[in-house]
Amino acid sequence: IGLAAGILLSRRPRLAGPVLGFVNVIQTIPSLALLGLLLPLVGIGQVPAIIALFLYALLPIVRNTYAGITEVDPAITEAARGMGLTGTQVLLKVQLPLALPVIFAGIRTAVVINVGVATLCALIAAGGLGEFIFRGIALNNVYMIAAGALPAALLALFFDFVLGLLQRHILQVWRPLVAVAGLAVVLGLGWQLLAGSGTNSGQPLRAGLPSEFIERGDGWQGLKAHYDFTMPTVELEIGLMYQALYNGNVDVISGFSTDGRIEAYNLLSLQDDKQYFPPYDAAPVIRQDVLQQYPELQQAFSWLQGRITDAAMVKMNFRADHDKVDVDQVARDFLAQQGLTLVPPRNGPAQIVIGSKNFTESFILAEMFKALIEAKTGLTVQNKLGFGGTQLVFEALKNGQISLYPEYTGTGYLVILKARQNNPEAQINNKQELYQYVKKAFEQQYELTWGPPLGFNNTFALMMRQAHADSLGIGSISQLTQYLKQNQPAP
Repeated sequence: IGLAAGILLSRRPRLAGPVLGFVNVIQTIPSLALLGLLLPLVGIGQVPAIIALFLYALLPIVRNTYAGITEVDPAITEAARGMGLTGTQVLLKVQLPLALPVIFAGIRTAVVINVGVATLCALIAAGGLGEFIFRGIALNNVYMIAAGALPAALLALFFDFVLGLLQRHILQVWRPLVAVAGLAVVLGLGWQLLAGSGTNSGQPLRAGLPSEFIERGDGWQGLKAHYDFTMPTVELEIGLMYQALYNGNVDVISGFSTDGRIEAYNLLSLQDDKQYFPPYDAAPVIRQDVLQQYPELQQAFSWLQGRITDAAMVKMNFRADHDKVDVDQVARDFLAQQGLTLVPPRNGPAQIVIGSKNFTESFILAEMFKALIEAKTGLTVQNKLGFGGTQLVFEALKNGQISLYPEYTGTGYLVILKARQNNPEAQINNKQELYQYVKKAFEQQYELTWGPPLGFNNTFALMMRQAHADSLGIGSISQLTQYLKQNQPAP
């Protein structure tokens, strides 16, 4: 399609501006944003991935084909016409052969771009090497990142090398090559249609999970063992996970109990009746050297202690996710409602740097901490938001790249301290005991201090569409387990 479009534009120059403008716009859309736009239209899996790769490949091929043909010396084409060649003969025997190096440069560029973009498609359940990369990022595991990144790089180099060989012999093999490529496309699309890509493919239920939850200490593997069930899973970006559930692309997700999208999408949080998940009370985790330098931080966070209820956090998440209110505005509105006199953001070198994880609630809390500290202490604060996972933001805190960030007691207990990994029977379900345990352990092991709890408990939860769960008679994880054992095909 790119070659054909480039040839057409060389014959109809008036179309060049609009068409090249369109493919330029496609190229400027961030990859994850394009995948998110495709999700409600074509679902998850390989079909939206192929569409995205196709769109991203257009610009270099169309532009290089158009430029290569139009840049052929006009004197040569005039000589060809003077010898009696038709327009088609001029194109096939003169212009395309001379433009071949430029055209192939575009094709090779498109291939390298596609290999890189293809790794991102793991975020919409298309699989591939991207799964290793994103799980490695979430866990700060360089070996897992390399397991995905190095083969992807080698794949790009291999394809570039093969295309370089093909370029030298293209004039001899282009006819059978076109026939083989066309047959491959037809067979590939036919296979996708028969396989039903993006659907449940005959499975009664399927889970969509973010990379970190699949691998983390309090995540999917331990949950399956605790409840003794199996279920096919696909990997999804955390921001697209709720949309995929709402659209029916998956049946179960791992969410957060205070997420505003539960109400917006009419979802049901399944009861954790065997108490797998511990309490997840939110609190700031602060470097001790920062507290020693700025002891007024303790007083600032003491003012916020216990003020955020579960209902208040749900409301703030709902405003940000559903109503699309800026997270900074959501945070400042809550503090103003609590009676805090806010001040304009301060300029100058940052004395305090606040980090966050890559989900809405963490963004809101980080913005809340920033406004609170500036109002209560007069310190200059900078936010670094969107670390890819718990291990990444925790390492940034330990290394002094950030001063503090919002964390949850259950995450500190199971993911950072790895309590259940060291002792499979370990479990503290009393929230005050758990807070004191992680507070003491962090001070002894990492020289980090847990600030006062903020008041709400954002535990993990498995979620289903309310109507779907009601139709299956599922209200708890144990009932989900029973349903799977009765209806799920053996793996």
